[in-house]
Amino acid sequence: MSSDTSSTEAADLYASARQTTEGRVYTVTGGDWDEVLEDAITDERIIINLGPQHPSTHGVLRLVLELEGETVTQARSVVGYLHTGIEKNCEFRTWTQGVTFVTRMDYLAPLSNEVAYCLGVEKLLGIEAPRRANVIRVMLLELNRISSHLVALATGGMELGSLTAMTAGFREREEVLHLLEYITGLRMNHAFVRPGGVAQDLPDGYEQVVRDFITLMRGRLPDYDKLLTGQPIWKNRLVDVGYLPVDACLALGITGPILRSAGLPWDLRKTEPYLGYEEYDFEVPTSTAADSYARYLLRVAEIHESLKIVEQTLDKLVPGPVMVNDPKVAWPAKLSIGGDGMGNSLEHVRKIMGQSMEALIHHFKLVTEGFAVPAGQVYVPIESPRGELGYHMVSDGGTRPMRVHVREPSFVNLQSMPAMSEGGMVADVIAAVASIDPVMGGCDR
Repeated sequence: MSSDTSSTEAADLYASARQTTEGRVYTVTGGDWDEVLEDAITDERIIINLGPQHPSTHGVLRLVLELEGETVTQARSVVGYLHTGIEKNCEFRTWTQGVTFVTRMDYLAPLSNEVAYCLGVEKLLGIEAPRRANVIRVMLLELNRISSHLVALATGGMELGSLTAMTAGFREREEVLHLLEYITGLRMNHAFVRPGGVAQDLPDGYEQVVRDFITLMRGRLPDYDKLLTGQPIWKNRLVDVGYLPVDACLALGITGPILRSAGLPWDLRKTEPYLGYEEYDFEVPTSTAADSYARYLLRVAEIHESLKIVEQTLDKLVPGPVMVNDPKVAWPAKLSIGGDGMGNSLEHVRKIMGQSMEALIHHFKLVTEGFAVPAGQVYVPIESPRGELGYHMVSDGGTRPMRVHVREPSFVNLQSMPAMSEGGMVADVIAAVASIDPVMGGCDR
């Protein structure tokens, strides 16, 4: 073999490059795209690349569709465009600091991630948060479930051309975010749930504010039935579209509204209760239609049930601590806002500084180094708005997690997209993906 031939073959192994004023730039081609094109090159088929930046692909989701006419013969989802490495980042932060990372995964259900993560840490520590803290957690989880389902309705409406559904959904979501900001200080990415409890107690006058919100939502929710439920175009786009029966759901590990729309009332709040959910009176809506329309109806019904749970939390909020009484874990247990609206108040700083040198050293070490967690591993699942959200956590006995791995429902549920879409029309792919309601921040964690 000549040296020229061998050098050419060696060059083929690498991406082509060119020099620019900014340095060398490499050109890398997408392997999956090239393979699909090779398969289809001889047939009467066309490949379309939908996304990842497209108004109807539910975030940065890329869909590679093989079409015959307008019928989808093959579909695949390509993920990873939003990759953040949050699980790996958690291994380089203390157990408490991990909350600020996990809350950014599924950014439409940040509190679900916070609660699941903290329940895992608490299980490793062998502690349980005070009752008042757990009731507050339930309230926040259900408010977050309402806001997440509203976004599912709003974005699903937008992707199918119903802009009124989009504006109405985001209008109601604003009300939830205002309430969450009132309670936690932030609209999203709250980092309010901490190992051992919550960062601070509810603000003064919270009960009336929450009751006003419940009244407002119950007045507005019937508008969705008037606008969408019986609307002929809406029904034509969703009924019998994205069909996925219960056996297919179980084979693919699908959970959440998709599984319940196929007839199985699997909801971890009922089947494997946590945070005292067994004390609350609520129903698990189900359907046997197993299509996109059933998932829409279920999400609306779940908003009604979440409002019932939020109302019940108000009656269960008896006075008490909101953080475990363990100075080795409880950080920061008594947050208070300064006059500038930020940080800790002067009174809190004076208390830390004025007790003793030992108290100041302990506070400093707890904040900077964190607390040690006994060696072991746990898996803690909860019911997020999209299905089973589970945290598998491993501790080697140190102040940082050795491993954090998340069973993220958006990632698992996206497996159902080809089964829902292949054999249908291109327009039905959009409806099917909208009914899955994937959040790519969680999928690409």
